[in-house]
Amino acid sequence: MTKLIIHSDGGARGNPGPAAIGVVITDATGQVVATISKTIGETTNNQAEYQAIVAGLEAAKKLKADEVACFLDSELVVKQLKHEYKVKNKELAPVFLKAHNLSVQFKKISFTHVRREQNKAADKLVNEALDKGQF
Repeated sequence: MTKLIIHSDGGARGNPGPAAIGVVITDATGQVVATISKTIGETTNNQAEYQAIVAGLEAAKKLKADEVACFLDSELVVKQLKHEYKVKNKELAPVFLKAHNLSVQFKKISFTHVRREQNKAADKLVNEALDKGQF
């Protein structure tokens, strides 16, 4: 069984505004196996958070993971993916569905909310992409 850990973050400068995603994927020993840092155009913070976890889950599938532990600093996204909150925003519904459909492809998956300080590597990738500003 291959277990991967995903730390993902998304952010927009302005809400909506120029946005980017950052993802750090590690194996069970903490070794970084993949990173993603890219701009995603103009969107909201919540859209960016969802796009980041989708990118992380897609990468984990390509890396043949069957167990994934996801850590996000967006409490809203975590609670929606855990079905504790309903997705009321119609713009978030399609990307929520994409994340949900990816999540059910793993034998085991967890979503955990962490404070921003515990998600520094992914946050750094978001800011690096935004600083480069290739929109």
